[in-house]
Amino acid sequence: MEKEIIIYTDGASRGNPGPGGYGVILMYKGHAKELSGGFKRTTNNRMELMAVIESLKALKTNTLPVVIYSDSQYVVNAVTKGWLNNWVRTDFKGGKKNKDLWMQYYNLAKKLNITLRWVRGHADNPYNNRCDQLATAAADGKDLKTDTGFEQEVR
Repeated sequence: MEKEIIIYTDGASRGNPGPGGYGVILMYKGHAKELSGGFKRTTNNRMELMAVIESLKALKTNTLPVVIYSDSQYVVNAVTKGWLNNWVRTDFKGGKKNKDLWMQYYNLAKKLNITLRWVRGHADNPYNNRCDQLATAAADGKDLKTDTGFEQEVR
């Protein structure tokens, strides 16, 4: 019996900024659920982080440990090396980007037992590769949403 939820995430953008998307696979007890979404204008880093946030929002419990695999060193290092805690403490001083998304992650993560692990992107991991397919398909899709946080940040 599995005692943790496994999540794979990926983000993509066609141009930086450009149309973007995220892809997620949530796995627990032999079941898998895929999530994806696309945005008109965003960045790769925002989509990498959005993938993690959307995966956490989709969880139905906060009592199980969660292991998240991401090919984004930006996301993994920000959490595992303590950068995010420093950014929050200094209110993102110095123009740190993506405050809106980082604060969403920070508030979601407070209620969970999360381990973030880096996985090499575009390599031989089938789950990471599937997330990449989901993210790029979402970026190339129709009816893309507006990334309001990005639009406010670039004003």
